[in-house]
Amino acid sequence: MVSLQADVLLPGAAASATALALTAPISFWGGVDPKTGVIADPRHPENGQRVSGKVLLVPETVGSSSAAAILLELVHGKRAPAAIVLHEPDAILLLGLIVAKEMGYPTPIALRLDRERFAELHDRHVQISTTGRLTIS
Repeated sequence: MVSLQADVLLPGAAASATALALTAPISFWGGVDPKTGVIADPRHPENGQRVSGKVLLVPETVGSSSAAAILLELVHGKRAPAAIVLHEPDAILLLGLIVAKEMGYPTPIALRLDRERFAELHDRHVQISTTGRLTIS
């Protein structure tokens, strides 16, 4: 077992799920279908992969202010990732979680971790504590 400490960007529920490490930046607007939780961008390397219920490792976002709305829709529809791990904080994306929390929805925890660690987590089972401790098995 490997253990890592990530920075908590936004508190949320502890998580235990399989990790999906994206290999390219993603735009949630047009890139993730909020009705299915599937990566819908045909040019994205992980096209067709489901983000719902995963520990989603995002190396970089491609920006639209609509990303917050898509993430809010995913949370509302119970199709959100179990946790979101970013290389760098993205204020627009995180706004979707903030609004979801204000609306009373249970929200996934959002963390910051260096993208150099993402590949070793991909497709592994990851447990995340509310303090940002990742345990990989």
